[in-house]
Amino acid sequence: MPKVSNRCIKQKESDICLCPLEGIMDIVSKKWTLLIIGTLGNNQRLRYNEIIKKLTDISPKTLADRLKELEKAGLIKRDAFAEIPPRVEYSLTKDGEELRRAMIPLMQWVSSR
Repeated sequence: MPKVSNRCIKQKESDICLCPLEGIMDIVSKKWTLLIIGTLGNNQRLRYNEIIKKLTDISPKTLADRLKELEKAGLIKRDAFAEIPPRVEYSLTKDGEELRRAMIPLMQWVSSR
């Protein structure tokens, strides 16, 4: 998981400290991130080209960048197989699965509009 900030500025006691969200919000607020998490969660394991086919408008560079960021954040796992041709599969980690479950109410709210 991304680093969590320890600083918190509250104006009043009833305020909720959002500072710990900074690291994860930097990642999930980027375009395509939540769609990648959702797609991997719906399909368990996918190869790069399968993700590109499912997310039809994403550019190859953007997908590669997001996959690297999500792997670094511990939200997805990249499995490389020593085969010819090389094979790489992506799947959600436990944290990635938790994020996907947390996204479900948001997706339900959006679909009800």
